[in-house]
Amino acid sequence: MSNNSEFLWYIPNDVKAGHRGDSAVENHNSLDTLTSHARALEEHGWKGALIGTGWGRPDTFTVAASLAARTTTFEPLIAIRPGYWRPANFASAAATLDHLTGGRVRINIVSGKDNLSAYGDSEGDQAHRYARTKEFMRLVRRLWTEENVTSAGENFRVAESTVVPRIPVRGDRRHPKFYFGGASEAAERVAATEADIQLFWGEPLDGVGERIARLKALSRELDRDLPPLEFGLRITTLVRDTTEQAWTDAEAKVAEMARSKGTGWHDHQRALAVGQQRLLELHERGDVLDDNLYTAPGKVGGGGAGTTWLVGSAEDVARSLRKYQDLGITHFVLSDTPYLSEIKRQGDQLLPLLRV
Repeated sequence: MSNNSEFLWYIPNDVKAGHRGDSAVENHNSLDTLTSHARALEEHGWKGALIGTGWGRPDTFTVAASLAARTTTFEPLIAIRPGYWRPANFASAAATLDHLTGGRVRINIVSGKDNLSAYGDSEGDQAHRYARTKEFMRLVRRLWTEENVTSAGENFRVAESTVVPRIPVRGDRRHPKFYFGGASEAAERVAATEADIQLFWGEPLDGVGERIARLKALSRELDRDLPPLEFGLRITTLVRDTTEQAWTDAEAKVAEMARSKGTGWHDHQRALAVGQQRLLELHERGDVLDDNLYTAPGKVGGGGAGTTWLVGSAEDVARSLRKYQDLGITHFVLSDTPYLSEIKRQGDQLLPLLRV
């Protein structure tokens, strides 16, 4: 696999224990526990981790800043929502954290539905929601790369705004990269013009290939004025010492999900989200697609990256991930539970095979 590929993990950031089958230990979301995950990621070859967001979870930016302060190379991929943040406030906070960490900040822009009224936000239909996201991303990028910014958009306004500290150029990195998800037509138009990295959930290879081709064409059609869009995969990887053991454990985990009616797995199940609906419908094509893409979790409660799993030995899963890389995927956000032990297992067994 290309040396340009990057591998991140996932930190759930949830007040409830047992997220997606994780060990329900005391103080599961304490700073000491989360720091143990971040340090394990450093020690076992990972670049960093996506930190989940949503109203009702601990504030993602605060968690990311705390973990960055307790580590040396860990790069938080901080999920944030336009509306929860104003562009200038966010640009300043992110620039400050990027300065304090020596350039370790990454940002995941989330536009999916949330409990907006709980934090005083409101938005219109899908077209308005993604238009606001597009304006947010464009304005934040300007605040990071320009001085004395004045902008009077439909949703946000600033006048003579200069964010400090300034973000220095580091090689080809001008500012923290924007990761972005979404499968609707409106979301893809935002990704094609504003995102740095489009994240896909665990769709079969043919679906991911089609979407990459469509987004590249859309970038040309919409006259993208940024560096070429990159692509990432957010997926569960269930790795065991042997293929047989992996499938035995995967089937047992799905059986337990069915018994508990998916308790702890529902955090991304939103009927109106086009990407989630696509995932939930995959099991209609079969319980196993491609070589080892397991769709059965979606039938019993799996949501988001927990809807489909790549299952097998480290060699099996590495082989599958290489096929995604051949399509153009260069950013991988992997996970399985229990999170801490799997950071170590997959860091030691899977990552070396992907760096050959």
